[in-house]
Amino acid sequence: MSRAAFAFACILILTATATLAAQEHAHQSREHLGTVHFATSCNVSAQKEFDRAVALLHSFEFSRAIAGFNAALKSDDTCAIAYWGIALSQWSNPFAVGIKDTGQLQEGRASVDHGNTIGAKTERERAYLAAVAALYKNFETTSQPARLLAYRDAMAELASKYPADDEAQIFYALSMSASEDPADKTYVGRLKAGAILEKLFAQQPDHPGLAHYIIHTYDVPPLAPRALLAARRYSQIAPDAPHALHMPSHTFTRTGDWQDSIDSNVAAASSAKRDGEVAEELHASDYEVYAYLQTAQDKAAERILASLPEIASRFDPNVVVGGAASPAVAYFALAAIPARVSLERGDWKQASQLTVKETPFPQTDAITWFARGLGAARLGQVKAANESASSLKQIHEQLLKSGETYWALQVEIAETEVRAWTTWAEGDHQHALHQLQSAADLEDATEKSAITPGPLAPAREQLAEMFLLANRPADALTQFQSTLKKEPARFRSLSGAAQSAKQSGHPGLSRRYYLQLQKSCPHADHPARPELREAAQSLAVKSVLR
Repeated sequence: MSRAAFAFACILILTATATLAAQEHAHQSREHLGTVHFATSCNVSAQKEFDRAVALLHSFEFSRAIAGFNAALKSDDTCAIAYWGIALSQWSNPFAVGIKDTGQLQEGRASVDHGNTIGAKTERERAYLAAVAALYKNFETTSQPARLLAYRDAMAELASKYPADDEAQIFYALSMSASEDPADKTYVGRLKAGAILEKLFAQQPDHPGLAHYIIHTYDVPPLAPRALLAARRYSQIAPDAPHALHMPSHTFTRTGDWQDSIDSNVAAASSAKRDGEVAEELHASDYEVYAYLQTAQDKAAERILASLPEIASRFDPNVVVGGAASPAVAYFALAAIPARVSLERGDWKQASQLTVKETPFPQTDAITWFARGLGAARLGQVKAANESASSLKQIHEQLLKSGETYWALQVEIAETEVRAWTTWAEGDHQHALHQLQSAADLEDATEKSAITPGPLAPAREQLAEMFLLANRPADALTQFQSTLKKEPARFRSLSGAAQSAKQSGHPGLSRRYYLQLQKSCPHADHPARPELREAAQSLAVKSVLR
């Protein structure tokens, strides 16, 4: 080889080496996913990939996590524990209500089988594989709730056997939160899980899973304030995971911190769009719209509504991106956003004219039927309202037959609400109030899904509005106050509570609610909604009188 050729070869080698080093450096420097270490028996190179994959899994970046676990297997083909991570990632969002798809379950079980075929090297790793296997074992004949409980119990045994394994404690706590019955108002599982997670979070403040799961665990009205520290930390821990940017808004929604929720979801939607996670973008947009509507920023909500066709054009339910949001979540947001924009502002005509777009998920179709029915009933269009109620009844029956009991109950509540307002429109006011009371009791007995920031129209808020129409302001005030305990700083409930207090002879209380309404809407549109104008006038009059 000539000296020139040798020099050229050296340059090529040095350039390639420098390029690979730069790529590795860029890979590490551009990813901020938090700090996670899950000890394995895999080689050093595989361990590095494994820890990164677990960090992605903790932020529900499922496809990227699976790619990471496969990278670990490429570095060490005896790293059987990687199939645990793949199988758990294939289960996807543990807080997503609904029966898992058969193909998804088959793939998860196959991953467990692959891991068992290779053979995990340690008893601890075999225990992890055995635990995740419970999610898929006999799924053809064993119900999903039963398998979730079996997985929880397996994780309890694993965590007990390996008390020094922090990841075992974390995944056990997650299994408790994810498997809790929505009708259990003692929150015993959530509280136990939260105690485990909070203790570890104090020791590992940069762990993404701890912050994430604390938010989910306390994502119910009485417990939500406990998650505020984690909510304010999570986006800083894992800013390169779109879901980590969105998740704090779950807590901010439960505590009525609307601007924080808006900020979280603006960042999350932008990040999800950048990463091509359209379902996650839609999910963040739904939460963002909800917050805009609670702060009377209707123009901002309408801009997102107007953007839906463009976002929908990028959504392909057959392409598995694998973020936290599934195709069902995307369809939900596409239906919920236009329904919210109509119902939150009391635009009954717009609501009654929404178009039902059938999807593979009947509970999503029910959103539009509910909005149409409620809008028609509030306009006195009894025939159209009854048609919507009948469609909701059919969807309810369909969901029951398919085993989707949670969503069947939500649709039953929606149907009852539409029928109550239809009964009101027909003139039977006492029976209408009784029907809405039944809907409110049913709603109180369950919990909202993580898929939604809140009910499209809380049943007790509707009951309060009906009491106002019935000239029973004291009863209306009680119901508005009950709603605000569960859904803090909701615009319609604050406004309604102020009106009810005023009409029932409590001017001081009315003033407090009007002041809170104004405080919740510092960036409201101009001209303002009628309720805000009424608040300003009422407060101005009282100031003059004082």
